[in-house]
Amino acid sequence: MGKIDMQGDAVISFPQGTATILTLSDLENSDSWTRAFRNKCKDHRYYEIVDETLDGDFEHHYLVLEDDSGNVRAIQPVFFVRQNLVEGVPGKIRSVVDLIRKKFPRFLTMRVLMVGCAAGAGDLDACDEKDDAWLAKALHASLGTYARQNRVSLIVFKDFPAKYRPRLESLRSNGYARIPSMPMTRLALHYHDWDEYFRTLSKATRKDLRRKFRKAERAPKIDVEIVTDITPYIDEIYPLYLQVHERSPLKFETLTKDYFRAIEQRMPERARFFIWQQKGKIVAFSFCLVCGDAIYDECIGLDYSVALDLHLYFYTLRDIVSWSLQQGLKYYYSNPLNYGPKLHLRCELVPLDLYVMHTSALLNPIFRRMIKYLGPTRHDPILRRFPNADQL
Repeated sequence: MGKIDMQGDAVISFPQGTATILTLSDLENSDSWTRAFRNKCKDHRYYEIVDETLDGDFEHHYLVLEDDSGNVRAIQPVFFVRQNLVEGVPGKIRSVVDLIRKKFPRFLTMRVLMVGCAAGAGDLDACDEKDDAWLAKALHASLGTYARQNRVSLIVFKDFPAKYRPRLESLRSNGYARIPSMPMTRLALHYHDWDEYFRTLSKATRKDLRRKFRKAERAPKIDVEIVTDITPYIDEIYPLYLQVHERSPLKFETLTKDYFRAIEQRMPERARFFIWQQKGKIVAFSFCLVCGDAIYDECIGLDYSVALDLHLYFYTLRDIVSWSLQQGLKYYYSNPLNYGPKLHLRCELVPLDLYVMHTSALLNPIFRRMIKYLGPTRHDPILRRFPNADQL
């Protein structure tokens, strides 16, 4: 990466170099930033969209990390957010916490410094992949100071794919606990068409899906359209997204209409919106990103007045997989949750990790033990049934 004319909010020195904290406006017209995450599906444009459009109490910043020779080695997005540490934890633990919160509303809720993306999995942005180990050490050396300056007790590397484990191993040996986050799933698409894939499913699953599809086909015809311009549909699809979002047991970010419009306008070569209509009314939509040989199913919207009766989740999945096979794509990825259907559809887990550290040297050893019992995957029994569950 090249030089950046930096007038940041703060500069933190550490043995390997310096970290300058910038806002998105500080990076405007920066060649280094426009090359950030250039080999990732969610490149710098996606981080800009999330920064500008996400709904909620997110405060985004960017750490420009230079080595001791003054060379920019990475630009790493971070953000502050107030986080409920027992989000998605069911049963007795949650009941006890809810009882305590009647007296102390912010119990096990704290302001957190997170590394990564507020709407998606995290990535390291070293200018060269061989610099990832340097970047991990640089982040470890600078984040503690940055967190304490902002009176933050907790640092979290959010949803980093398991491929980063060797490069982030230095975090575990320096105070961080690694716990599994809710994983994504992946379906390998080495089939000629849907029918060939369908024949690989278990007899019970095939019987169940045939019944579901027949019920949908007896209803008025459902038509699917794939578009890149979502603006004409946004007022109709957005309430469907909110219907699904509100039913989710885990809520971190809430996407906005501006988010979908910006994706369409600024990432048109990757964005695909699948829209299903019945009698002229939109009953479902799915937002996907297509990158290389893979399609990433980012979010879905359903009209629950008909969705459950028509089994629209499976209906939409069949259309997306069929389209992906026609395009010659090799992998279908979907976001966390709803693991029961994905298990029966022969998807595999794509592990994501959280690296968590309390900034208090006194409290962190206790916190590292406690946080493992609050990890979200401990409370989903279906995850243990996946063939590669041991990878979590």
